Amino acid sequence: MPKAPLFRDPIYDGAADPVLIWNREEREWWIVYTSRRTSVEGPGIAWVHGTNLGVASSQDGGETWTYRGVLQGLEFEQGQNTFWVPEILRHDGLYHMYVSYIRGVPSEWAGHRRDIVHYTSRNLWIWTFQSVLKLSSDYVIDACIHPMPDGRWRMWYKDEATDSATYTADNDDLYHWKPAGAVLAHQPHEGLNVFFWRNTYWLIVDEWSGLAVYESENGEDWRRNGKILHGSGTREDDGTIGLHADVQVSGGEAYIFYFTHPDCSRHPPSKRSS
Repeated sequence: MPKAPLFRDPIYDGAADPVLIWNREEREWWIVYTSRRTSVEGPGIAWVHGTNLGVASSQDGGETWTYRGVLQGLEFEQGQNTFWVPEILRHDGLYHMYVSYIRGVPSEWAGHRRDIVHYTSRNLWIWTFQSVLKLSSDYVIDACIHPMPDGRWRMWYKDEATDSATYTADNDDLYHWKPAGAVLAHQPHEGLNVFFWRNTYWLIVDEWSGLAVYESENGEDWRRNGKILHGSGTREDDGTIGLHADVQVSGGEAYIFYFTHPDCSRHPPSKRSS
């Protein structure tokens, strides 16, 4: 059993929104995450913005993790800007990343355009800007990508302009996305993640009171199947709900990686496996 917490960011102590990816070039697992600046003083919620994407790596199958720094090549316009919630996949020898982006370092939540930005990389370290996606509004974050049964790629994302509902977009090449409408609009939520396990598509969303679970035979029609990580755990820093998670399917098992706010007065989320 890995230790708990699995990883804490040694720079700002604010590891959030994890995504797990196998680095084929370095032959090790990586967690790429939003590096929230929880230890920095400033007005309002500036600590949530101005964030880089941090990297932790493991050479022992996920037992121990080492901080490696931040991803390079993300800036496509001047200034210090905000990068949230990476989604990374590998296809035809190339890594693709879709990142939530906000210009600058706002000190409040509302009133700031949010975009999803596409990058590519050969090694997971150095990234090349491809485009700002044109989706259902100018307030979109939290992209998740998964192939559909007919071979097309589908993106699920949060549209904050429509009361934080889940919307979708489709394409055939990972570059040219076409909005495909709403999927879940029953209540506000975020932190979408889709995976295929035991011949079923699964979708989890963060409802800020735990993670709601949905299942589907075709990846299109979803039915609710309960809630997980909605109570206090017993391990260190796990005495609260689980937040924005990623799921990795390996060897017939599904492993969930999530983060917590163990001390809400200081906002220092730590991340570990469940």
